[in-house]
Amino acid sequence: MEKFINVKVIPKAKRQKVVEEGDMLKIYLKSPPEDGKANKELIEVLSKHFKVSKRNIEIIRGKFSRNKIIKILF
Repeated sequence: MEKFINVKVIPKAKRQKVVEEGDMLKIYLKSPPEDGKANKELIEVLSKHFKVSKRNIEIIRGKFSRNKIIKILF
C-alpha cells in the first residue's frame, strides 16, 4: 500500500519534531537546507515516525522546496 503526504519542512530548528496539521505534516529539522542534508534528515524522521524502512520513502515533488509531496510504501 502506498500513501502520499503533503509535508512542510522547517530547517535549522532547535529540535526535531513532527506536527500534524489537518492532512499535512509540518516537520522541524535540525539540518540546514544545503547539499541534501535536510532531505536526508527528513527521510530519517519520517522513517521513524511511520515505522517503515528509509528505502520505502521517496520525495516525489519539492526536493528544493519547503513544501514537498512524499510517497510512503507500507
